[in-house]
Amino acid sequence: MTESIINLDSINPIEFFGVNNGKLDLLKKKFPLLKILSRGTQLKLSGSPEEVATAEEKIGQIVKYLERNGNLTENYFEQILGDEEGTGIDNFSDRNPNEVLVFGPNGRTVRARTANQKKMVSLEAKNDIIFAIGPAGTGKTYTAVALAVRALKNKAIKKIILTRPAVEAGESLGFLPGDLKEKIDPYLRPLYDALDDMIPAEKLSYYMANRIIEIAPLAYMRGRTLDNSFIILDEAQNATDLQIKMFLTRIGASAKAIITGDLTQIDLPKNQKSGLEKATRILRNIEGIGYLELDEEDVVRHRLVKAIIRAYDANKD
Repeated sequence: MTESIINLDSINPIEFFGVNNGKLDLLKKKFPLLKILSRGTQLKLSGSPEEVATAEEKIGQIVKYLERNGNLTENYFEQILGDEEGTGIDNFSDRNPNEVLVFGPNGRTVRARTANQKKMVSLEAKNDIIFAIGPAGTGKTYTAVALAVRALKNKAIKKIILTRPAVEAGESLGFLPGDLKEKIDPYLRPLYDALDDMIPAEKLSYYMANRIIEIAPLAYMRGRTLDNSFIILDEAQNATDLQIKMFLTRIGASAKAIITGDLTQIDLPKNQKSGLEKATRILRNIEGIGYLELDEEDVVRHRLVKAIIRAYDANKD
């Protein structure tokens, strides 16, 4: 039997142990043969020499990361614990920036293709909320969906929630025919197109039928608490200040969210302001919230789309 005492004086112990000791519970789950006790800024390990040594190495990587970055999400904490390749924390999140995010139907592989898309993947590993702002065709929505599907397949979350403002219908969808899904589908079509590329049709139908992948129109999300979920708010430039605040305050303790938008394509009525610009401005420096701007260099659509974006940027009225 070996005992080891690890001092966490160099970091905020709350960031290590997590809310309600959530991260500490993950550590205990990873090393069930060890007796792990926490007291103040100390962690005591008791068990076989091999188990203690392995746990010390993992804890050392986590402490090193927290010393450098100050905060660490539960998902990333769990990824470090599960890193069996011994690559270490220095290059854990981006040891292979070209790695496949999702293996889709018919042999399709989905991966980040541009520098900013790869940065988005890295940000997702280190933050629970990400704002990804950029023009059409830059892959921000597609990459967000890929990250959500990967998290679902890795069992890091239990469900995916897709939401988008239905601006054309004024968020008053009741007069449209069909059930809720049929009413909102036209506005969520780009998200479904991405899902079709990443999940086989039968599996996707199963996920939808069992609400593992759920549509949630933005106007219908008030009052919910979204936990153990990966939530994507797409076209957020068409959400008002109150709607974005409402959305962000729905996020539960074990959830991730990506908010995408294009501030050059706001479709709100003239008497309403987009809440996206304010949200990115006042929340940008909060730990745990990542911010990314994509540009025409990230466009992965037709080659002319880059030229079109540049032309409009050069001729702003």
